[in-house]
Amino acid sequence: MSNLNKSLIKVQSELKAPKGQRNKFGNYNYRSAEDILEAVKPLLAKNNLSMQVSDTVQEVAGIPYIESMVIVSDGEAQIVVTAQAGIDPNRKGMDIAQCFGASSSYARKYALNGMFLIDDTKDPDATNDHGRSSAPAPAPAEKPKLTKEVIAKMEKAIADGKGDMVKSALSKYQATPAQVKQLLG
Repeated sequence: MSNLNKSLIKVQSELKAPKGQRNKFGNYNYRSAEDILEAVKPLLAKNNLSMQVSDTVQEVAGIPYIESMVIVSDGEAQIVVTAQAGIDPNRKGMDIAQCFGASSSYARKYALNGMFLIDDTKDPDATNDHGRSSAPAPAPAEKPKLTKEVIAKMEKAIADGKGDMVKSALSKYQATPAQVKQLLG
């Protein structure tokens, strides 16, 4: 086992990332990416590890998303974990910068969770619908038709190893069985 793996295992086993945020509307505590960073920095220093967190904006089939990358290194080797979060530029009550920022925070939190084995499955932030289930569901909007241009973008995304993202994006379009077969085989 490499020195990096041994050091990362120490950090993962010692990390205590408290849920330092409070959602007053949903009446629950949750942890943010900032809470995780605050808790992990001393453990990284103690184990002679460095960490970088970065974001890139990606797109699959016309749907933008943030991909956050967490890299932990001992100076010789590195371990990389990524996570993605979609961007809804039309989200009610947010300007475009807030939409990107919210998606970045979400993707970073889940990339950090993956790197440091933080389980959020019991966290209400992972399951809370923020009251949406009590409101009547809006009438479904008609899905846009799958165009040749979008199919070409999806084929490129599949070639780039992003087949799972294409499967997810495909559900947002009216696609014929032939088009689905063309893309997914």
